[in-house]
Amino acid sequence: MAARDKINDAILRALSRDGRISNLQLAEKVGLSSSACLRRVQELERTGVIKGYRARLDPAQTGRAYVVYVAVGLAEHTKDAQHGFERAMQRADEVTECHNVAGAFEYILRVEVADLPAYKAFHTDTLGTVPHVRSITSYMVMGSPKDTRG
Repeated sequence: MAARDKINDAILRALSRDGRISNLQLAEKVGLSSSACLRRVQELERTGVIKGYRARLDPAQTGRAYVVYVAVGLAEHTKDAQHGFERAMQRADEVTECHNVAGAFEYILRVEVADLPAYKAFHTDTLGTVPHVRSITSYMVMGSPKDTRG
């Protein structure tokens, strides 16, 4: 793992805001020469601190503007039940995040679809057909005053 220090932290903050920033601009921003900055970025990539770069898409233009967080409870708390559920969520294009959590239910999903009818179809045809699903609680996102996901 790359060493944590103020310069690496500044590099990571800058890249998380703008993954397409040029190395020269990044170096200026963090107070390094461009060659020293490039070496640090490459080390952060090599050690897996930086896992990759991606484009942020406009949900309205990609047909995924309707966001729902879904709490899912399983009827069985076995490894096989969890693996089966997780495999089903891997196959569901609407699911952009799947988190196994501790608490009153086993999973929290982030689901992105076009609209309420599309969510209803996902709820019924996908979640409703997965074995061991005991409960589904949906939380429709009405606004996102803060979202720092890349």
